[in-house]
Amino acid sequence: MNARTEPAQAGSDAIARPPLIRELLLVAGLFLVYKVGRQLATGHTGEAFRNAHRVWDFERAVRLPDEGTVQSLLLHGDGLAHLANTYYATVHFPATAAFLVWLYLRRPVHYVWARRVLAAVTAAALVLHLLFPLAPPRMPAATGLVDTARVYGPSVYGDPATDSVSNQFAAMPSLHFGWALMVAVGLIVATRSRWRWLWSAHPLLTLLVIVGTANHYWLDAIVATALLGLALAVIHLPGRTRTTAGRARGGLVPAQRDEQALVGAGR
Repeated sequence: MNARTEPAQAGSDAIARPPLIRELLLVAGLFLVYKVGRQLATGHTGEAFRNAHRVWDFERAVRLPDEGTVQSLLLHGDGLAHLANTYYATVHFPATAAFLVWLYLRRPVHYVWARRVLAAVTAAALVLHLLFPLAPPRMPAATGLVDTARVYGPSVYGDPATDSVSNQFAAMPSLHFGWALMVAVGLIVATRSRWRWLWSAHPLLTLLVIVGTANHYWLDAIVATALLGLALAVIHLPGRTRTTAGRARGGLVPAQRDEQALVGAGR
């Protein structure tokens, strides 16, 4: 990008960036609706455990890997299990928030697209949480898995019988994985570095953590991936138009033509 193209780029970004206060209120409102909605799914303990046995049996029937294989890697020492629990407890929300903030400041067109996709995936997940309550694999004794957060710490959950903050019977789909996958997809699409594909390490590490700590089944991540794929197929990243990107010259400047090519590749 040279000096001639930067003013048009900056101008188009200023037009595309939504008002900050509106976005803060919108994101906060979506989060509040989701938290309240999750609470509506509580109180289905028996159904959640029955569904857990169904999911476990289905995974064995289709020969998915045993979650215990991943967990055994963490149980070689207290340090690995504690590190995985810390990752599970501390990375999920901050990483997604940092992703949205960076897009808002540096890639506003991508921000609007990413926010819409995340909202759609989260809404679909809430519906599934209501329709299909599911106990995580750390709860049913039949899985033989260890609740690593309870044994090694730290834990973000209390006793399921008295926990009024979170719904622990909302394992499917895994928003930990769905959001992490969207963060990777968004950063790969929004950046041009030759190293951008390394962002895929975030969802891969998240997958190993959520399975190894027995907070999610493989199927939880598969369903989250399917929901994200559907959202990405429906919600396309908008390209720069003559109005927003090329007012100064009546057309697209070279750098913006390159960005449209990137956008087309990201669809």
